[in-house]
Amino acid sequence: MAHSIAVFRALTKDGGVELAKAVSFVAGHSLGEYSALCAAGSFDPATTARLLKLRGRAMQAAVPVGQGAMAALLGADLDLARKIADAAAEGEVCAVANDNDPSQVVLSGHKGAIDRAIAMAKEMGVKRAVPLPVSAPFHCSLMQPAADAMAEALGQTEISPPAVPLYANVTAHPLSDPDRIRELLVEQVTGMVRWRESIAEMAAAGVEEFVELGGKVLGSMVKRIAPDAKVTSVVTIEDIEALAKEIA
Repeated sequence: MAHSIAVFRALTKDGGVELAKAVSFVAGHSLGEYSALCAAGSFDPATTARLLKLRGRAMQAAVPVGQGAMAALLGADLDLARKIADAAAEGEVCAVANDNDPSQVVLSGHKGAIDRAIAMAKEMGVKRAVPLPVSAPFHCSLMQPAADAMAEALGQTEISPPAVPLYANVTAHPLSDPDRIRELLVEQVTGMVRWRESIAEMAAAGVEEFVELGGKVLGSMVKRIAPDAKVTSVVTIEDIEALAKEIA
């Protein structure tokens, strides 16, 4: 997270490039939404770090270790993932947490339900089901205590209008209103990350180039969603300098 913010700050006005003139939208996957808002000027870096520290601790405390789990379904679309989640629940929580791209969806919930989902996935048409090494079942209703904690913290935090609209995880639509951003950051704790839809909506709005800051995972997802788009991954200082020159 700190690396992403450093990259963002190097590309914003303080670093010589005015964000609003360089990009049309920002977006972030899960906790990356806070980094995106930091880049767009809604939060300063110190506030972003404070909120993410609280968010991480609240999510970890929401469910005792070992009671929750997550799994990636490879070769499954959203509709199939939902059918598997419904079949595996059996009275427990089992829900889609991340709709990442057309062939990768992540489930989250009680460990027993996720184990059942993994066991039945191949029979229901999934190429592969992979348990994820996570410490908590993120983005499902089990995270409600963490959502309550974030509602309190965000209610006491000033949010500035972003320099460019944010594509929100839980709606896959752009927004700039601080009050609405606050609401959706709370909803995001228990809600599904609609990454596939967000990228598709941006592409439909005319976005032809995507820049991933601080990694290469999301860029691969973007290419599977919008194959014709140009994707640039910015990881090293040299990458930052090259991008800054390109968009200056």
